[in-house]
Amino acid sequence: MTISPPPAPPSGRPPFDAVLCDVDNVIRIYDPAPVSALEQAAGLAAGTVMKVAFAPETVLPLLVGRITPDEWAESVACGLTGLVSQVTARELGTALARSPFRADGTVVALLRGTRAQGLRLVLVSNATVQLEEDLEVLGLTDLADDVVSSARVGIAKPDRRIFEIAVERAGVPAERCLFVDDTIENVEAAAALGMRAVHYREPEDLRRALAGR
Repeated sequence: MTISPPPAPPSGRPPFDAVLCDVDNVIRIYDPAPVSALEQAAGLAAGTVMKVAFAPETVLPLLVGRITPDEWAESVACGLTGLVSQVTARELGTALARSPFRADGTVVALLRGTRAQGLRLVLVSNATVQLEEDLEVLGLTDLADDVVSSARVGIAKPDRRIFEIAVERAGVPAERCLFVDDTIENVEAAAALGMRAVHYREPEDLRRALAGR
C-alpha cells in the first residue's frame, strides 16, 4: 500500500532519487520457531513472549542503544516472572534475543538493483547495537550507501528526527525519497515528511514501488 502517491515523473525519470529501507521483516527475516516451541512447552499462549518483549518500556532502551541484546533478554525474563519459572523465563528471553535470521534474497536483489541504477540506498532501522555485526553475518555490509541505526543515533522510528537524519544522509530532498517499512506508523511518519511511503508486506510491494507504481 502506497501511503503518499508520487507526482507524475518527467519522461521516464523515477519519482525518487533515493531509497530509504527498513531492515527487519523486510531485508532480514527472523525464524520464530525456536521461541514458539519453547512457549508451547512452557504452556504459554502463542505470542506471549513477543508481547512482553516488545512492550515499549522493555524494547525502547534496546532500540536507542541504552542496553545490549543480552540485557534485553534479562528484561524479557523479568517480564515473564510469575508466568513461568525463572529458569524458563531466562531461556525464553535468550532464545528470543538470539533468534536465527536470514536475508530475503529477492529483496536484496531488488535493492542491489537500485544502486546499479545510480539511486542512493540508506537502511533505516530500529535496531540493536549489533546491527553492523548482523549485516556482516548476512554478507550485506556493502548493500547500502549508509545505515541509520536507531541504536547508534539514539532515536527510534517513528520519531521524525530519525527520518530527517536518513534524508540528510541520502543527500536528496525528502520528496525525492522512497521509504519502505513493514510498520504502518513508520510509513505514515515518513509520508508526513513528504516522502513516497510504502507499507511493505511482501517483496512484490517493493518491486512495484521501485517501478514507480
